[in-house]
Amino acid sequence: MKKIFSIFLVSLLMLTLLAGCSPKEETATTTPEAPATGEVSEAGIVKLGLGQHTSIAKSKDLGTDADGKEVLPLGQVDTVIVAAGFDKDGKVVSVTIDNAQTKVNFDNALQLTTDLTAELKTKAELKDEYGMIKASSIQKEWYQQADELGKWMVGKTVDEIKAMKVVEKDAAHPAVPDVPELTSLVTVSVEGYIAALEEAFINSVDVTGAVKVGLGHNISIAKSKGLGKDAEDKEVLPLAQVDTVMAATAFDADGKVVATVIDNAQTKIQFDNTGKVTTDKAGEFKTKVELKDEYGMIKASSIQKEWYQQADELGKWMVGKTIDEIKAMKVVEKDAAHPAVPDVPELTSLVTISVEHYVAAVAEGFEKAK
Repeated sequence: MKKIFSIFLVSLLMLTLLAGCSPKEETATTTPEAPATGEVSEAGIVKLGLGQHTSIAKSKDLGTDADGKEVLPLGQVDTVIVAAGFDKDGKVVSVTIDNAQTKVNFDNALQLTTDLTAELKTKAELKDEYGMIKASSIQKEWYQQADELGKWMVGKTVDEIKAMKVVEKDAAHPAVPDVPELTSLVTVSVEGYIAALEEAFINSVDVTGAVKVGLGHNISIAKSKGLGKDAEDKEVLPLAQVDTVMAATAFDADGKVVATVIDNAQTKIQFDNTGKVTTDKAGEFKTKVELKDEYGMIKASSIQKEWYQQADELGKWMVGKTIDEIKAMKVVEKDAAHPAVPDVPELTSLVTISVEHYVAAVAEGFEKAK
């Protein structure tokens, strides 16, 4: 009996020792998969969007500054523009960021001093002429910083981009990037550009076959006015009017238009006869597409169509055509204010606006597409 009990104890001890020497069973763990960023779907661009934001906050009244120096009236329109292509997961595939900072100057008699016929460029078009590099701690111009910001956006969703860590540098720069990839590349405040990108995504349209997206635009201040009187001797108050045409266009591998979104920010800054800005500097400024029926063109339209409807029809006509085919559109001069109205059977009952600026904007988008 003692022998049997001893064998049992030895066996139990061996089992215990073996159990202690066995490798511990690995605990099954699941590591949450981090969202992939920096990569886009192989399917490429499936959505095209145009976003913008306009401010007149930097416009000035006639007056004097803190040092007693004369300040002349200024109508300043800042329109941020973003054209973007997104993949099926909502990630940015292509993005172009620009800013049209347009100034209309008056003298102390409230007469225009800015050349109404001059070519007006955006910050991206001005490049080194914009002159920001002199004050840049990283020695980069605005266009270079906007380009770096755009590169950082590629492969990210709008939510990921909105979650970018930022810091307030000062009151004029409330949201400067504070992420390692950008701190040595971007010191401009980015809240306006991110908001415009989000608007581009929200308003995006579906596209098929797109490989590139381009942004084109042109700016006119020709309708601005100085203080004066009209033909009936009625007082005409000073006006700074900035018309900023913009087009985001997607192109296929053959350079044909897949889709285009055309818009026009017609921004008016009114002054009284003492040179004071009377338009609300903090107001919301909508484009013609955003205004839709509020723009009110239908009252004078012989075809009973609003501006946004005609721009949409013009964009549809461009689909499937090359830039050369679009530029070759037959047009007629309706009057001095409408020198290029479509004269092709597909559009005569749909588009009566003058299209030269919209065609030029889409052509520019082709040249700069990426």
